Amino acid sequence: MTREQAFEFLDRAARGIAEMFGSSCETLVHDMGVPTHPILSIYNGHVSGREVGSTMDIMGIGLELDEQAATTDQVNLAAVTPDGRQTKSSTFHMIGEDYNLALGINFDYTSLVFANRILADLMSAQADLRTALWQPGDSRQLADLFDQCVAALGKPLDALTKADRLKVIALLRQRSAFSYRKSVPYVAGRLGVSRYTVYKYLDELAAEDGPEDAR
Repeated sequence: MTREQAFEFLDRAARGIAEMFGSSCETLVHDMGVPTHPILSIYNGHVSGREVGSTMDIMGIGLELDEQAATTDQVNLAAVTPDGRQTKSSTFHMIGEDYNLALGINFDYTSLVFANRILADLMSAQADLRTALWQPGDSRQLADLFDQCVAALGKPLDALTKADRLKVIALLRQRSAFSYRKSVPYVAGRLGVSRYTVYKYLDELAAEDGPEDAR
């Protein structure tokens, strides 16, 4: 296959993928045989703000790639554009005797992140009804659990880092603290963060559990 044939095939694939997955999917063909890997063709370039001839990558960086990166496929990697869009990025190489071309696919899922937050808010509840109706003394029990979890870290509240706060949330979650009434606002107030931050930490922990643990 000649260089022209390889480019024609990759360009058709890029155009078809962009059309199939819509305006949130940027596709492009790079000339990886050049250290600055310029763009030869691009579709839905508004995702990254690039155009034909650009030597910037999806993150807005214009550095030369090392030899391995210039010849190795990269699949389903996270990347953030200069204007803050969250994307998943893949690159597939086609290498011949006198060419090294690559098909790039960048899917902008920023809107899905916001949608997921809205769904999480819609599905969240302070506690189950049984707990709310028939478990007296929730506030004292929750306070005791919180103090125990913070004590396990061996640091005062005002010295906790983000990683420490996430550990506290994990410990509270393990002890079913979030089944108590108004547990999220209570924990948020004690940690000095917003309710949204507590929900975000819980989402991160749930994601780490994986599908098998979630069952």
